[in-house]
Amino acid sequence: MVSLVSLVKGSSVRVRVPGSSANIGPGFDSVGLALGIWDEYVVTVTAEPGLDIDVEGEGAADVPRDELHLVHKSMLRAWEQLQVQPPAGLHLSCRNAVPHGRGLGSSATSIVAGIVVAQGLCDLATGHGRALGSFGGFDQTFTNNLAAALEGHPDNASASVYGGMTLSWTDDLDPGQIHSVQLEVSADVIPLVFLPATQLSTATARAVLPARVSHSMAARNSARAGLLVEAVTRRPDLLLAATREWLHQEQRRASFPDSMALLDALRGKGHAAVISGAGPSVLVLTTAAQIEDARAVGDPSAWRVLEPGIPVTGASLERLSA
Repeated sequence: MVSLVSLVKGSSVRVRVPGSSANIGPGFDSVGLALGIWDEYVVTVTAEPGLDIDVEGEGAADVPRDELHLVHKSMLRAWEQLQVQPPAGLHLSCRNAVPHGRGLGSSATSIVAGIVVAQGLCDLATGHGRALGSFGGFDQTFTNNLAAALEGHPDNASASVYGGMTLSWTDDLDPGQIHSVQLEVSADVIPLVFLPATQLSTATARAVLPARVSHSMAARNSARAGLLVEAVTRRPDLLLAATREWLHQEQRRASFPDSMALLDALRGKGHAAVISGAGPSVLVLTTAAQIEDARAVGDPSAWRVLEPGIPVTGASLERLSA
């Protein structure tokens, strides 16, 4: 590797990244929604060699404190892309609020954070921020592309990068290029998250999905995906119909039966409920007129209900010292 930049000892950045919900109804692997639950990281290049990681909050008892930490792994991949030699000493201070293994984008949050941190420390070394395509001192396009590649799908990561609700697709000629647009979510739409105590890994949830679907199922799903855009932007009254899907929820019912039972109960009462990401959390896109009725459906002994809001911006970068 040719080192174009030598990172400055003592340089430090703070990065905040929102969690997300994805696979929104018919928007499998394409539609993500940023949620106002934030992970925060302060990363410093140290004079002392070695990797030192502090973690508090969600996952503190379980996440690795070595080179396997996902934020650190993502930093290394970003520096590889940027042709930067990693520093000998690093300190990561992690404050996690996004629940792990609940379908709220914790892995995408960590991946996005690592890529943004890598750019922030690189720019402190060069004395300037990102130029074309930059936002808050980091390149959103670079971040979005690499995060999607590391995550394996773009919906969670894009929502964490840009904020709001995002619709993502791969370039026709370059499959490594991810395009994402923000949908202007109606102010009447309120997300509710029913959070269980149990966890489920994304790999486990995706393993049961069929390799093929019928043409008729794909056609029904594509119609509802188009309707979803209309419903979230202009017609919240259509959200129940717009969140019906055929590609991933029913196929995984055995993986999270309690979540599907809650989803069935909510939808039976007219609420636009979907499995959040790979589950087992349940997301409801509701309105002020329906929110209390939706809250009442879940058993409070089994589900913690969050009302996180939808942040209109995503990841942020603050340089603390040069």
